[in-house]
Amino acid sequence: MYCFFTNFPYLRNVSHFDFMEKKIEKEINELTLFEGLQREDLVYVYRGIFSQAITDSIIALTENNLTLVGESSKLKKRVFSIMVECLQNITRHQFVDGHEDVSGDQSGMFVICNKDNSYQMTSGNVVNKEAIPHLTELLEKVNSLDKESLKLYYKQVLEDGSISSKGGAGLGLIEMARKSGNKLFYSFEKINEALSYFYMNTSISQQLDEVPIDFIDIQDVVALHKFILKKNITLIFNGGLNQKSLMDILSLINEQALGSLERKKKTYNAMVELLQNVVKHGVKLDEEKMGGNPVIFFISQNGDDYVLSAGNYILNTSISRIEEKINFLNSLENKELDDYYVKCLLNFDVDNSKEAGLGFIDLRMKSCHKLQYEITPVNDTLSFLLMQVTV
Repeated sequence: MYCFFTNFPYLRNVSHFDFMEKKIEKEINELTLFEGLQREDLVYVYRGIFSQAITDSIIALTENNLTLVGESSKLKKRVFSIMVECLQNITRHQFVDGHEDVSGDQSGMFVICNKDNSYQMTSGNVVNKEAIPHLTELLEKVNSLDKESLKLYYKQVLEDGSISSKGGAGLGLIEMARKSGNKLFYSFEKINEALSYFYMNTSISQQLDEVPIDFIDIQDVVALHKFILKKNITLIFNGGLNQKSLMDILSLINEQALGSLERKKKTYNAMVELLQNVVKHGVKLDEEKMGGNPVIFFISQNGDDYVLSAGNYILNTSISRIEEKINFLNSLENKELDDYYVKCLLNFDVDNSKEAGLGFIDLRMKSCHKLQYEITPVNDTLSFLLMQVTV
């Protein structure tokens, strides 16, 4: 499973990539990526094997976020309609005939982002090189037709009855063009002599007086895809986190293979603790717009270990207390940690878990590793806390 929540404008600055390469010694210094994401709206990316449960979780998470930002029912309906077409298309074609053993590098991908006053959706899947001429011809034909012509073409293809064994004859592509009112932008990136990766993008304007989008730089998505492959990032969430979106994320993770049952349970529990800590204690900024505490959360894989990271805003007045608490917990051995946990739990003089630091203790105990962290000043009032645990 690979999931990614991010924004593309940041990726256009190549110097950021160079800078991150120089800071690779500590994974937590991916903060350079976070700093770019903080300034953007929510974007959602999933990369992996697509199932009905996965697509349901993707739609639920998207619906929650569109509702939180106050989008109209009409716009949400159009977004969901195209999402379904994209997701079904990936599900049908995620395995290429004769190549059912595709690696993680070649697995399907779905992207939805809020960019340039539009919701842009991109799908990605592997195709045989023999399929490229037909796909190109179909896409160019669809892009050449106006709204009425697309409607007639859809009826024509439907009446021809030339449905493929995987349930498609270009109907999904025609529907996406019809419902979006925009062209389908696409790119084929060669994987090897037999296979290519097929990226396709469509957009829906957020404005009532829709203006057709003339151009989408599909290379933004290509760059993003290559970046998350290189860094072996498996999940990133960037946006407002509330209890509903937290449950949607956990539901998505619960569908994935994270190794043995014991490993999956440990990873899941550490993730719950890390995200709940943000929901409870992160500084709320523009909550009406964000729908929750602004947070950046991601999972990456390092060998057999899963690395969980979460970044959120904190008050500068809290820095000393947080540093002191984490440093103290990191200094304890396992037995000392257990004893300290019991001591804090039974400290009835402090009935606020935030003050007692029980969340940090739980996280340290569940991960069985020291807590890594970095605090970066934002302004006179706030700083950005990035915490990281390894499971």
